[in-house]
Amino acid sequence: MVVPVNRHLTRVLPLLRSLPKKIPAEYQAALNKADSYARTMSMSKRGIYDQLKSASGENFSPKVAYWAATHLSGINWNQNALEKAKSYRDDMSMSKNAIYDQLTSSYGESFTASQAQYAINHLD
Repeated sequence: MVVPVNRHLTRVLPLLRSLPKKIPAEYQAALNKADSYARTMSMSKRGIYDQLKSASGENFSPKVAYWAATHLSGINWNQNALEKAKSYRDDMSMSKNAIYDQLTSSYGESFTASQAQYAINHLD
């Protein structure tokens, strides 16, 4: 079934109008930091959020930090967990059980259980 263009535009235009015209500078700055943490330090989404909102970190508001952490794109969180796992194995000679605990701990890396398990399963 082909939807007439006018009917389609009637549904789409209100959605397009509701999108922000420009991302506020503070949100863009937080997103840039989040992207850097994800790509250069292989951090988890939760770890990035915590770092962005921390007074001893970037000190963004929780709202801005959450927005940035949830608007990252093109990040493979499983791969980030694996990179962290390799670092713990190679640099600290940790066991797989200890690595898993470190990856999932809120005092450690804060990866999800499935991301940590992926990392453990794919360690060389």
